[in-house]
Amino acid sequence: MCKGRLIVACFLDVENIIESRLADNIRSVKERVETRQNGTITDAEGVIDLIEDGEPFAQLVVSVELDKFGINEDMERFIRCLRRLEDEKPLEGVTCGIIVDGKGELYTKDAGRQLAFAMSRAGGVLPGKPFVEATGNLRNFDIIAQTSGLSHREAYRKACSDLINKVRDFELENYRIFMPRILAIHASNRKTSNSLALWSMVKENLEGRAEIEEVQMRNGEIWDCRGCKFEQCLHHGEKGTCFYGGRMVEKVYPAVLKCDAIVFICPNYNDSVSADIMAAINRLTALFRTNDFSKKRMYAIVVSGYSGGDLVAKQILGAINLNKNFMLPGDFALLATANTPGSINEVPDILEKAEAFAKRILMES
Repeated sequence: MCKGRLIVACFLDVENIIESRLADNIRSVKERVETRQNGTITDAEGVIDLIEDGEPFAQLVVSVELDKFGINEDMERFIRCLRRLEDEKPLEGVTCGIIVDGKGELYTKDAGRQLAFAMSRAGGVLPGKPFVEATGNLRNFDIIAQTSGLSHREAYRKACSDLINKVRDFELENYRIFMPRILAIHASNRKTSNSLALWSMVKENLEGRAEIEEVQMRNGEIWDCRGCKFEQCLHHGEKGTCFYGGRMVEKVYPAVLKCDAIVFICPNYNDSVSADIMAAINRLTALFRTNDFSKKRMYAIVVSGYSGGDLVAKQILGAINLNKNFMLPGDFALLATANTPGSINEVPDILEKAEAFAKRILMES
């Protein structure tokens, strides 16, 4: 994709376009996008045609208006296009952002995860916190509005403008590092885990080309977050600690601060990450409050016994990219299905897939 061209795709509810908050926000940045940023504002048909025809562009912001049932048919068409072409990686190297405006209090975050996952699978890159959501009453902007002195509507508009600037200014080359420091986090038994066996295949292709640290969390070693008050969490975060201490503070916090990329190794437990991994993610909040994670990349290895690896991958990207500000690389997750111990070795082309995943972690073409 060529450097410089920004596409803002608007999937609007045409029956309500005059009163549309999202349309109003896009209109407010239209001149800047089309002139200073050398961009194009288009609809679903326009961006799908660009992708299918292989037209070059460097940045893509998809803005979606959900109806009261949480549905947008143009968004579904867009995701279907990306899934159909994902082997060709039509968004390879394209920096992506997402705006979702809902009529009610539900479905906005789910739509954001769906879009982020589809974009990444198609090769798209998402900066940390690449997502602006607006619930029906804009109550999700309460804190921002209070601290900025803006109305909820003004805070929403500013967030959309800031996201477009973030996507525009993002530089993927800043993440290419010689001998990157990679942190692998897992909570599995090495003797029986297909997930760890798959990580071992990936790791073989990283050794000598990266500094690798593994942290294991099992048997309730990581206490889950108990929801301290913001001020208390911030106080501990400024010291690089957490009220609950333990292995999370002693081992995980220093490793996260030091790493350039983090790999979550996650078997599918009831269509979710394990309790230990979820506790670790929750406990990152104290560290997140006082540290910039935007220069760090996140990856995932997910092995399912039956199905549902995509659910776990979307859970991780939602927590770590959309929420905790880690950058999401193109095709960030290695997904496989394997049930009995050792059956990961029977997955077709698994060694080749592990090698390709290692190259993605090293950011090799």
